[in-house]
Amino acid sequence: MRKVTIKDIAKQLNLSTSTVSRALRDSHEIGIETKRKVLELAEQLDYTPDPVALSLLNSHSNDIGVIVPDISNPFFAIVIAGIEDVAFAEGYHVVIYQSHDDYEREVLNVKHIYNRRKDGFLVAVATNTTDFSHFKNLHDKGFPIVFFDRIYEEIDTHKVAVDDYEGAYNATKHLIDQGCQRIVHISGPPHLLISKRRLQGYKTALLDHGLPYHEEYVWSTHFDSQQSIEVARELLKSAIKPDGIFAASDNIAIGCHAAITETGLTMPKDIALIGFSDLPMAAMLNPPLSSVAQPAFEMGRSAAELLIKLIKKPNENTQSVTKTLKTNLVIRASSIRQNLDK
Repeated sequence: MRKVTIKDIAKQLNLSTSTVSRALRDSHEIGIETKRKVLELAEQLDYTPDPVALSLLNSHSNDIGVIVPDISNPFFAIVIAGIEDVAFAEGYHVVIYQSHDDYEREVLNVKHIYNRRKDGFLVAVATNTTDFSHFKNLHDKGFPIVFFDRIYEEIDTHKVAVDDYEGAYNATKHLIDQGCQRIVHISGPPHLLISKRRLQGYKTALLDHGLPYHEEYVWSTHFDSQQSIEVARELLKSAIKPDGIFAASDNIAIGCHAAITETGLTMPKDIALIGFSDLPMAAMLNPPLSSVAQPAFEMGRSAAELLIKLIKKPNENTQSVTKTLKTNLVIRASSIRQNLDK
């Protein structure tokens, strides 16, 4: 059955479409009798307004975009659940975009969000992004943007992240407490802010506990278990012979876990291993993976709350906020060495 339009109502009442439109919006420019006729006929014909047209009139779509590198990553899936929890309660729909860690795709996602008149968006920056002008241009126009997890500091807007430095420090300290002396850090892409902060936490923990920092002990890869297994294989063939590995993400740690196992080495006796994120899979590995837990759901909720405040009350949210969430060390069998010789 064809949907009834404003043109249908206008034709039957011999009115202009603009008069019908204003009558449906209860405009003071339209007389009471005309409004009555329009509303009665609209009800008879079961007319429903076009939500897109309404959003154009109201300058709000009640849609918010979310750009993540990869929705198959359980961390981002949990963040999105937190975003949706807040958005639904506030009457917003969430439209999800994936950059697949590709700069050009991220740029297209941003253009699509803006051209489709979303009310704002939340974004975790793609690994390959080094030019941030697509964000800056929209922000300069007053378009609401909130960064989360992989943030960009140079744009003066709200951001939500975890304390990457403290989490990395505590992970490295844990390995030192287990007696590890040759601790390798497998970092994410070096240009990302989260990689820099986690590297600094690792470095400071070593120096605070009397262990030297060696640049050759820092390796890097993408946040991907397939690529990280290749890096870990190369590491295990090298002359370094690590007795501890702090991986900058659980996906990296999962690749390390597989590489260690296939070489015939054991965890934690030969190599103690710890990751970062505490993905659901971490507890199911053999041995279960120690990790730095991130409050992903809370991150999503916090980011959504900040974005919706920007959308609803832009003039009251001129001061940007950076919300830093605490991490939690989750110790499992992959790194506990204290009682092995007892």
